[in-house]
Amino acid sequence: MDAEPFLIAIAEALEDVGLEAILVGNAAAALRGAPVTTLDFDFMFRKTAANLGKLKRLARRLGAVILRPYYPVSDLYRVVVEDTGLQLDFMSVLHGVHSFASLRSRAERVPFGRARLWVASLADVIASKKALGRPRDLAVLDVLERTAREQESRQGKKA
Repeated sequence: MDAEPFLIAIAEALEDVGLEAILVGNAAAALRGAPVTTLDFDFMFRKTAANLGKLKRLARRLGAVILRPYYPVSDLYRVVVEDTGLQLDFMSVLHGVHSFASLRSRAERVPFGRARLWVASLADVIASKKALGRPRDLAVLDVLERTAREQESRQGKKA
């Protein structure tokens, strides 16, 4: 399944409502070149009253609903488009990451359609998965770390 149409819709909707969020997790890792897959899109955002309003506008723009499932993750807001199965998880805390600002300082803006989407660095995705320590996160660490080493090796050869 091609995720690009979803990423275009997400990037354009985020930009339209003015919500600054950073793509993290396996979706970010895949965009950074790791051979991983995922069924949802995870984002870190600043939890403020203004941003919660923007999150509601984002859900309306996507034709989605916002759910607050019980998870051990604090402050999780799940945006679900029932027709397509699109699922976006927004969290204000990301294990292994000091702050939103520090995550953004290492993130990259990637173009999708007429908008650009913040995508976390592979190093931050790895740090987060290590800090979470869940079996499903630990299961992909070897692949992510190998991808990071290969990318560093290629960068070293270019220099």
